Parts: sequence; C-alpha cells; structure tokens
Amino acid sequence: MTDDAERMTRLMWTHFEPVHAVTYFHPRARAAYEATGLRGYWRGYFAGRSAPLGATTAAPVAAAFYHFAPHMVQRALPAVWKLASPEEALRARLTGAVQALAELTYELPESHLTETADLLEAAAGATRTAGRVLGAANAALPRGEYPLARLWQAATVLREHRGDGHIAALVAADLDPVETLAWRIAVGMSAASLLGRGWTEQEWAAARSRLHDRGWLTADGEPTERGRAGFDAVEAATEAAATHPWRELGPERSARLQELLDPVVRAAHTIIPPDNPIGLPSLG
Repeated sequence: MTDDAERMTRLMWTHFEPVHAVTYFHPRARAAYEATGLRGYWRGYFAGRSAPLGATTAAPVAAAFYHFAPHMVQRALPAVWKLASPEEALRARLTGAVQALAELTYELPESHLTETADLLEAAAGATRTAGRVLGAANAALPRGEYPLARLWQAATVLREHRGDGHIAALVAADLDPVETLAWRIAVGMSAASLLGRGWTEQEWAAARSRLHDRGWLTADGEPTERGRAGFDAVEAATEAAATHPWRELGPERSARLQELLDPVVRAAHTIIPPDNPIGLPSLG
C-alpha cells in the first residue's frame, strides 16, 4: 500500500471511529442499556457489542474482542442474555447511539446528515468481510431507517471491519492481548484507560517481561527502536487491510465524506475522553 493510501485510510478512521464511539461514552447510550435491564457499564458493553453474533457464550467473544481477560468476559456472558435478548440489546444499542448523536448534531440540517450517511454507507458496503467476524455480523444487520441510525450503523461496520483486521495483524505479529496493551502503555497511552480489562498484575508483569525478552522494551520498560519498528509494521498491516472501502469510494467522495463528518467528529470529541482506550487522537 502506498503512503498516500495509508494516510487516507487512517484519516478516515479518525473520522468514522468517533461516530461509533459515542455508544461507549455518552450517557444516553448507557441509559438505553439500563432501560433494557442491562445495568452496569460492562453488561451493556458486552451485550451490545456481541449482540450481532446472537446469544453467544464467552469464548468466541473473548477471542473476537481480543483485549479482555477471558474471566472478565465470562462474568457477563452468557448471563446477560437472561436480562435482555440479543435483539433487545441491539435495539438499545442503536437507540442510545441515535439519541447521543441527535443531541450532538442537532444544529446540522437533515440534508447534511443524509448525504453523510449515504457516503458512509457506500464505504461500509465496500468492506470485505470474509474472515472478519464482527465486521460481517454488523454488516448483516438490517439497514437503519433514519439518517443518524444509518450513519451510526455504517460507522460501526467500518470500525469492526478495521478492528478484525487489526487483530489479525496482532496475531500475525505474535502479540497476545496483554502484551499488546502493555506495549501501548509503554508508548504513552493512558494506563488508567487500559488496566480495567481483567488482567492480573502477574499477567501484566509477565507480558512486559516477554516484550523485554523480545527486544521491544528495555529493562526499564522503555520502548526500543526494534519494538517501534515491529509495532509500526502491525499498524501498516492494519491500514493495508482496511483500505479497500476508501479505494472503492475514491478520493473525491472520500474527501467530501471527510468534510461532512468533520462537525460530527468535533461534536463527538466533546464527550470522548482525551485519554481514551481506543487510541483516538485528540483534535488539533
């Protein structure tokens, strides 16, 4: 993949990911889950994000979500399906996201949101979902009826499609979940935003030790040039695996979509913490 294609793919990620991310940070989203009986942040998170897969058990979700300790997933699944069915969780997920976006974008005309949804759906429709479980499951959901629902669903397909590709790149690089988190903390991501994934202190220490033995961290836990180059290769593989929708959309329509998404993204960043666990950069 060319540097230009890689830059465009990453730029578009910074524009559609915040649209999806309102479901994790806006109080409307949490309230919608709670109204369905899913009280507590993690019940809503695991139920809502895994609901496209159906009433699944913990093992495939731990594999697909990747960064959570299996026992943490097991605390939520399959028990959450006694509180809400996957269909109810999906309705709550979409309701909360649409309510959040409506609150954030009320000043934008419907024509603006409709054009944005049209273009983002065109990109989402060009995803290649073979081998991408979460991307495929979300792509198979019924199309939203209203612009904000369509916008959020398309953003969600694109982010899960990209996430599936990123996990494939991590697996290919022989980085396990806790090693990946330990590496991200070493290069400056907020430790507080990543520690709540269920791993024990012993598991964190063992992961740092493995990264040191691999030559990615110094004895003091600082990233090495070898480590930076290794993870840069993971990021490049992630971008390469996510570029097809933007090649299909083309540079002109991609640029137009970026322009349309800009006010939505800026509004979303008002409720997304700067030290977020997604790795979204703050707006300049």
